[in-house]
Amino acid sequence: MIIKIPPKAAAILETLEKAGFEAYVVGGCVRDAILGRIPDDWDITTSAAPEQVKALFRRTVDTGLQHGTVTVMMEKEGFEVTTYRVDGEYEDGRHPREVTFTASLEEDLKRRDFTINAMAYNPKEGLVDLFGGLHDIQEKIIRCVGNPLDRFTEDALRIMRAVRFSAQLGFEIEPETWKALGILGPNLKHVSAERIQVELVKLLISPHPDYFRKAYESGITKEFLPEWDACMETSQNTPHHCYTVGEHILKSLSLVRSDKVLRLTMLLHDIGKPVVKTTDENGRDHFKMHGPRGEEMAKKILRRLKFDNDTIARVCHLIKWHDFRPLPEMKAVRRAVNQIGEDAFSMYLEVQRADMLAQSLYRRQEKEERLKGVETCWKTIQENHQCVSLKTLAVTGKDLIQAGMSPGKELGEVLKILLEIVLEDPERNTRECLLGILEENRERWKNGCTAP
Repeated sequence: MIIKIPPKAAAILETLEKAGFEAYVVGGCVRDAILGRIPDDWDITTSAAPEQVKALFRRTVDTGLQHGTVTVMMEKEGFEVTTYRVDGEYEDGRHPREVTFTASLEEDLKRRDFTINAMAYNPKEGLVDLFGGLHDIQEKIIRCVGNPLDRFTEDALRIMRAVRFSAQLGFEIEPETWKALGILGPNLKHVSAERIQVELVKLLISPHPDYFRKAYESGITKEFLPEWDACMETSQNTPHHCYTVGEHILKSLSLVRSDKVLRLTMLLHDIGKPVVKTTDENGRDHFKMHGPRGEEMAKKILRRLKFDNDTIARVCHLIKWHDFRPLPEMKAVRRAVNQIGEDAFSMYLEVQRADMLAQSLYRRQEKEERLKGVETCWKTIQENHQCVSLKTLAVTGKDLIQAGMSPGKELGEVLKILLEIVLEDPERNTRECLLGILEENRERWKNGCTAP
């Protein structure tokens, strides 16, 4: 097997080997190259000690000397070069108390998480695969190196990584590895929310976001997203749905494009349904106000998982509006865009389509036609640059002051009135027209009358 190594990484290998050391590209880059994917990074493992690596290269950064890692800079690109090592005892379920450098590549590979990540390669020796990683790639299997209970006990984040790799690659989790997930799932309490967040996002934006089901089936979601378990256990006895809340969400995840905000929105868009569910005398389920409740719950969940404020705001905004269905008419859609926001409206439509396609076929044609009509109206609004917010209103507060209005609350109210007029009839969005309307109604508006 031949792996094409980028010239800069190959130069690092050559430099180390000429100095008498062993050196290989290792881990994820080898796995991805075998899979025909483009590696994000080319990590290197070597028998050289960190100080020896630093002595061989002009520019290096002390990335993690205590763990044997030096970043070698090749022009503006950095490559992590790590000394063969053996991890000591793991004290906190995440980090080894100490690491010991070793001269054995086998010992270094033995400490890694999964067989598909425990392969090394250099052009002279070819592929070094001591634990069957190539076989597991061919069989599409996620398998721990050695005893999975040991690997997950050492580092609980590997529990999330197993499910994430499964989703990214479309692989199944090997039975013993799967069994260990369920046994050691509670160890996720040792993992920071930030690290869980990273793995969750990678899973969600993967080609198989519905593999999130594996996290539930293994029992680990109750450790970081217990609200999800309630969704999987909540039925929806209504003509509009044919799945539980959770299964509907899983379906919707696969029906929206791979974008962090969109996938998080679909994951949490119905998170409020279990807590607002009621059943009427005919046995039909209702989920009134699940949007606002879901927005509230999503905000708490995303904060708990340490998402940034911008992501939280965008996701919660889409959840708030995900069930809002304007009529497919220009006036109605302009008002909807004004309410939801121009920046969010296209994503809102993507959320609505994924949500609809994950429902039952009940009234599907009617729903499809309404949504297509709204999409067509939105396209027309964009193409014609129609005003849907104060930002594109043909007059500003400064214009109104120059026309004789006094600064203050009344000025803001008049701008809103003028915007309402333009939402009804975008042709009136000219400075001349709007200032004319102001002049015609100046006295009435002074007295608090808001009718144009």
